[in-house]
Parts: sequence; structure tokens; C-alpha cells
Amino acid sequence: MDPILQAIEASNRAFAEFKASQESRLDALERREAKEYNRPRNGGVLDVDPASPDIKAFSRYLRTGDSTQLKSLDITNAAEGGYAVPKQIDAAIESLILAQSPIRANANVVQTVTGDFHKLVSLLGFQASWVAEAAARPETTAGTFADVAPPSGDLYANPMASQQMVDDAFFNVQSWLTATVADAFVEKESAAFITGTGTNQPKGFLNYTNVTTDDTSRAFGQLQYIPTGAAGAFATVSATVSPFDVLNTCVASMKVGYRSGCKWYMSPGTLAVLANVKDTIGRQILIPSVTAGTPPMLVGYPVVECEHMPAVAANSLSIAFANMTRAYLISDRIGTRVLVDPFSNKPFIGYYCTRRTGGAVQNSQAIKLIKFSVS
Repeated sequence: MDPILQAIEASNRAFAEFKASQESRLDALERREAKEYNRPRNGGVLDVDPASPDIKAFSRYLRTGDSTQLKSLDITNAAEGGYAVPKQIDAAIESLILAQSPIRANANVVQTVTGDFHKLVSLLGFQASWVAEAAARPETTAGTFADVAPPSGDLYANPMASQQMVDDAFFNVQSWLTATVADAFVEKESAAFITGTGTNQPKGFLNYTNVTTDDTSRAFGQLQYIPTGAAGAFATVSATVSPFDVLNTCVASMKVGYRSGCKWYMSPGTLAVLANVKDTIGRQILIPSVTAGTPPMLVGYPVVECEHMPAVAANSLSIAFANMTRAYLISDRIGTRVLVDPFSNKPFIGYYCTRRTGGAVQNSQAIKLIKFSVS
């Protein structure tokens, strides 16, 4: 017989003998422990029932490593190589991010199954023409398209919990993990959607080329900005100049079809600046919120506070006026994944959470910027 086959058979026989001896030893151990458990203690009351499901599950774990019935091992899911992706945790994380991330809550969010996601954008639609009833119908100009591929990256968090915390009945792993990871993720992705570089992360809309050219002649992917007329401030109020001017010009520069979904995006600091700005006859230009949950209004459009928008400074792009659903695309691949690691940093248990997210401007005509500059 081939020497390799002989070696395999010898190894199989040795393993079978070892398995049989271990099972015999465990059977003997269980019989001895059952006798000890059956001895009356504490006035004749049994401490543990050897036939209980927990004792049987533990015996099965010793033999096969099957932990499906062990409550203390449920979260590690050993049969799946340590991955635990509880749907409750993933859903809660998504909920918190949506509630706290102003760009994600208003943008066009798509779920993808591949890291190579592309979106076609029609730049010029198919042309049409009027003709006489019996006139010839020559070929019309075909539309043109642009390819948008949102840059993406892996966002991760790796919070640790001690084994004692996890074992404590008062420690809710799901609530702690949800709050911790959601806070970490929302902080990073909110910043990336606004100022992200596009290298291993989304490309924020403020990182695109911005020019004063209007929609009729501006290149696709460039954003139009409207200057305030003063460096780091609104234009000085006079009999003929009002801070309303730059705001009205910004609204007028947006195509009518996009305006119905438009909102102002700015930092809380910029909102505070606007709260103190008055028009030529002394009226506040910002209408403050009078009811909880109702946003302030600025020239008829709601204001969304974004902590990662730049503060007012010389040449800063501190205000965006956008129909964010049409303007910005967010791509999420799969969702949040959770890997439980109880081994690498004992006695702590690591919860390695990851998600792959991309972002890019998909329609540069649906977003306008206000620049605190002279021109």
C-alpha cells in the first residue's frame, strides 16, 4: 500500500482510539459526579440536578464544543467562527445614525452588494423639436451621461468590555454597544460627508472645486458659490445693502425644480451669527424655532445644523443651500458587522464593528454654497 495512505490510516486509528478513551473517561466522570450530586446535602436537598438541561449542555460542550445551548456563550456564536451580527444591534445602530447625522438623514442613501458601485447621471437629456405635420423627422441629439463612483472606506470601532461587565446581569451589552458604536460612527461619517478627502473615505461636498460660474456654463462636478461681499462677514448693512441680498441670490441661482426640497446647512456657530443679523430696517433675517422639533427658517427654507460645517472666517464656505436628496449620494455596503473577540486582550472582550460607506456629489446643480469672501 502507498506509504501516504498507510500514514493516513494510522493517524485515523490513533484519533479514533483517543476519542473513545476520552468519551469513556467523561462517562466515568459524569457517573461519579452524579453520585456525588445525589448525596443529600443541606438537610437532604439536592444542590444540582444532573439531568438538568444546563448540565447536559455542559457535557455536550466538553465532548463536541457545541455551545448553542450555553447562555453564557450565545453572543460569541462559536459555530460561526466568532461572528455575531445580531439584527437588533445592527438595526439600532442604523436608527441612531439616521437620527444624528444631518447629511445622511437628507441625502440619497443606497445599499450596495459590491465595493465597485457606480451611478450614471444624465447631463443633457434627449433633444426634441417641433416640426410641421408632413415635415421630415431628422435624428435628434442624444443625451450625455456622467459616471459617479462614490469614494468609500472602512469605518470601524473596537470598544472593549471586561468579562466581569459582560457577566453582570445589570450590564446590557446591546445597549452599550449600540450607543458606543453609533456615537463613534456618526462623528466620523458626518465630517466625511462634508469635508472628506475621498481617499479611503467619502468625498465631502466642500472638497469639490467651487466657482462663481452658473449652471449654464459650469462643468459637471463643480459647485457654484455666491460671495457675501466681505471677508469673514456679511456685507455691511446700508440703505441699499442687506444680508438678505446674498441669501436671495443663492436661492435664485438654484433651479426651480430643485428648490422644493432645499434646506440651509450650517454650523450652530453660523446660525448664532445669523440670529443677530438684521435687514435694512432692523428686522431679524432668521425666524427662530418656536416649537420643539421645528427648524428655524431662513428666507422661507428650513435650517439644518451641521457641526462639521466650517465656522465663519475669511473665505470660508460656511453655508450650503441644497436639495441634498438630489445633490449627495451615500453608498452603504452590507451594513454593520460585529466580530466578538474574547481572546486578544484578556480579560477584556472586544467588539470589532465595521461598516463600509462611500459618498460623493451626484448632482452639482442641486447644491449652492455661500462664501464669506469679497468675490
